[in-house]
Amino acid sequence: MAEETKASSVVLPPTAASFSVWPPSERTRSSVTQRLAETLSTPSVLSQRYGVMDAEEAKATAAAIEEEAFKLASAFFSASSNEDVAENDGTATLQAYSKEISKRMLDAVKKHAAAATATPNSLTEQPSEGCSMLSVCVRYFWDF
Repeated sequence: MAEETKASSVVLPPTAASFSVWPPSERTRSSVTQRLAETLSTPSVLSQRYGVMDAEEAKATAAAIEEEAFKLASAFFSASSNEDVAENDGTATLQAYSKEISKRMLDAVKKHAAAATATPNSLTEQPSEGCSMLSVCVRYFWDF
């Protein structure tokens, strides 16, 4: 019993190993981009309000969003690592990266929805009240 007490009171020396969550690996960044593209191109709560992007547009948008967020977060990490290297494990940077992706994703779907509603289909839309396209154009420029 005395040996157990003696063994449990041994203090281990501190290790030099450290753990950091920033920067993410290429595999993690690729997964983020892929998941973001899926979110933009498949039915979801977000798409119910703002619509769904086609797969190619979603991939391009997701890649741009992730790249911009990564650059911004990396700049944040560089600035914060100068302040206190010992306590900078990257969690604040990872949080900033995540928030930036969310913000940019919402901006992108809003922009996509606005573009979809603002682009009339000129082949199916006809001027109302029986007027010709020429008279619509004349009225448009005349009002200036």
